[in-house]
Amino acid sequence: MNRREKEQIVSDFSRKIEGYRAIVLTHYRGLNVEQMNHLRKRLRDEKVSYQVVKNTLMRLASKGTDLEKLNDYFEGPTAIAISYGDPVLLAKILSEFIKTQPSLEIKVGLIEGKVAPPEEVRALATMPSREVLLAQILGGIQMAGGHIVGSILSMLQQMFGVIQARAVQLAELESGK
Repeated sequence: MNRREKEQIVSDFSRKIEGYRAIVLTHYRGLNVEQMNHLRKRLRDEKVSYQVVKNTLMRLASKGTDLEKLNDYFEGPTAIAISYGDPVLLAKILSEFIKTQPSLEIKVGLIEGKVAPPEEVRALATMPSREVLLAQILGGIQMAGGHIVGSILSMLQQMFGVIQARAVQLAELESGK
């Protein structure tokens, strides 16, 4: 690979990491071609980029970007997964794959600019997806709103009962005169 090709790779990769939501570096030693292709396909189905990278080129590409925080992890066989969508989905796919292929290891993650050790990436996989979390929040809001409406209706019914009792009381007083 000549210097110009390397510069092109660095430039392309610097553009590729713009707008990421999650990046996970993995150590893939021990996986065969078929297993790597299966993982790539699974990630590609979810619009996640996954590729084996040259560590020296990645250090160059990361200069001036958030990825620079991960420079210490560009050692040994390294592959990088880049997600522009839900970070939880990337963590889930990798965690599920590791259950069947434990030779894949998570080195480190970069979740929305924050460095995440492997334990945090695996913990992220246990979280519900963004859509589920939003639905749970909305359900909580609706439930709270329902309680508020119920309380208001209860107070109105009590007030109506008091007014009705007073009206009956006044009517009895008038009829007694």
